[in-house]
Amino acid sequence: MRRLSDTLQRLAKARTAMPIMPPVSGADRLHDLTGFGSNPGALRARIHVPNTLAAKPALVVVLHGCTQSAAGYDAGSGWSRLADQHGFVVLFAEQVRANNPNLCFNWFQPEDIHRDGGEAESIRQMTEAAIRAHGIDRARVFVTGLSAGGAMTAVMLATCPELFAGGAIIAGLPYGSATSVVQALDRMRGAGVVDPRTLAGTVRAASRYAGPWPTVSVWHGSGDTTVDPSNAAATLAQWQALHGLDARAAEVDTVDGAQHRLWRDAAGRAVIEEYRIAGMGHGTPLDPQGSDGAEVAGAHMLDAGISSTRHIAAFWGLTEAVAPRTRRPAKDAEPARTVTAPSGPAQVIEDALRAAGLMR
Repeated sequence: MRRLSDTLQRLAKARTAMPIMPPVSGADRLHDLTGFGSNPGALRARIHVPNTLAAKPALVVVLHGCTQSAAGYDAGSGWSRLADQHGFVVLFAEQVRANNPNLCFNWFQPEDIHRDGGEAESIRQMTEAAIRAHGIDRARVFVTGLSAGGAMTAVMLATCPELFAGGAIIAGLPYGSATSVVQALDRMRGAGVVDPRTLAGTVRAASRYAGPWPTVSVWHGSGDTTVDPSNAAATLAQWQALHGLDARAAEVDTVDGAQHRLWRDAAGRAVIEEYRIAGMGHGTPLDPQGSDGAEVAGAHMLDAGISSTRHIAAFWGLTEAVAPRTRRPAKDAEPARTVTAPSGPAQVIEDALRAAGLMR
């Protein structure tokens, strides 16, 4: 058993530095989707359907982070407004407090992260219901999420790879990296990261699917103290192994001040990308100014001068490429202002557990 002193030391390092941001506000643009199946994970489904749909509309499934709601994440990220412009449907899975007191998706609970069970099955069911109801092009179904939602995005890509053409993992963790509370805390802090070859094997074992694998976009801030950036590297390695890619064979450039790396398959198709935002803490990177107000900064919704929403949509082929903006170099980017307060061991433990979504 791990010594208490070791646990206290790890949890002290795990203390979250919360950005001082106003709460995301705005009208709820989502509507409930009901009767979508047996819903074994007891999740809520919320959907936005534009007044004008494309001839063969795409579907984007969005998974919010801890302490967030579907409407709040949408108001900050601007997904439904982008959908209105380009005629695709947006579906949000929403966690409820009966499942997790901090509204985190249970990305490390074995009963919720396997095919045909728990929260993963609920998300699959609501996705299938949206596809049938709105004539979605099955070749254009995608999933994205932040933090615990990012980790659950990895779960969906692994357990239902035939359903999703691509995914975007923001400040998340690789599939199969944790199956208990202790492991979840360790992995969030960058301790005991599993070998990439083992992680790739875990994805292969999650379904009977034989490929081709979904494309993956990975986003992380270098200043993230809630989910260590080593998890981005592990996620990349997991999917590089699945796609049979050389980790060194990347195209490297700078996009809106962020380092961007891109990997292509043998046919030249872009299949994996990574954005690393220098100095950014834990949250979804936004560009409120560049999005004409469609994106709004708030708690864990960070004005980083780059829109993850728009770049992800472009990577998936849902929109045109995002025009580059003039930015200061990524190395000079300033982190969001943070605040910490002195506390004793009990408070440190409480804060770390809350960050992991394990208590109120």
